[in-house]
Amino acid sequence: MNPIPTTRVVEIDFTELVSGLRCPEGPVALADGSLVVVEMIGERLTHIAPDGTTTTIADMPGGPNGAALGPDGAMYVCNNGRAMTAIEMNGMLFPGPFDPSRYLGGSIQRVDMDSGQVTDLYRACEGRPLRAPNDLVMDGNGGFWFTDNGITDLLGARTRDVTAIYYARCDGSSIREAIFPADSPNGIGLSADGTQLFWAETHTGRVRHRTIIGVGEVAPDDLFGPSDVIYSTPGSQLLDSLAVDAEGWINVGTLIGAGITAIRPDGAFVEFVPTADPITTNLCFGGPDLRTVYVTASSTGRILVGRWNRPGLRLAHHPAQ
Repeated sequence: MNPIPTTRVVEIDFTELVSGLRCPEGPVALADGSLVVVEMIGERLTHIAPDGTTTTIADMPGGPNGAALGPDGAMYVCNNGRAMTAIEMNGMLFPGPFDPSRYLGGSIQRVDMDSGQVTDLYRACEGRPLRAPNDLVMDGNGGFWFTDNGITDLLGARTRDVTAIYYARCDGSSIREAIFPADSPNGIGLSADGTQLFWAETHTGRVRHRTIIGVGEVAPDDLFGPSDVIYSTPGSQLLDSLAVDAEGWINVGTLIGAGITAIRPDGAFVEFVPTADPITTNLCFGGPDLRTVYVTASSTGRILVGRWNRPGLRLAHHPAQ
């Protein structure tokens, strides 16, 4: 059993970069100081200039979710295919129940940043359709890991998918299940040395890890050995996407709890950064020292900007500012 972690609240003085977005997610900080996000309910990929001006890069029917810059300068996007339907309540926008009549199927897509052309790379793995791809991370070896959060159907079949974590090549040549089964895997990231794969589970509120033993391969799960669970949230909090910082902390968007949960790699110490948005989905690091943090406050449609107390980890294919 992991020890009960020591927890402290860390207040950050956030400013608002932009508002009016339709469920922003998947932030990617670019070298010129601008930002790219997906709008899951707005169904588009959006560029945000440093002054907050927004421009649509591409329309993306479905539910664009996670995004990452690839080795060819294109943006690679997880599209959940409208696995959720928007609910507007008290001036906020929430991801709501699955509506099968609107569902387009899950996919991994490539977006040309100059032309806005969207190409489907993967819609299935070994004949099994992707259900609701959620987040991805490039490994610097020509491929990426991604999660499939699955579909929770509360109104119809009253079922929830058992899904997987995948490894795929950026050129569209191969895709494989790397970890199966997985329970609502969401955010995903890598350690600085590329030896550890981290992911967050939405519904269990857990952060897990596995050791990487080769390109696209992880060590088998030892059912009778030490747990691969690094951290479990208290209460009824849910976890979303994550970003790893330069000191190895795993920083996870926390739903209901309204903030970012920052977990030391050994799980023994936790910081919580409040954002006042109950659907705080994701974050990324930018700026010359990688201490500028961009947070997607999705229910209020805002991007929040602040100074993190540790530098972020530079991601594969991201040049320095």
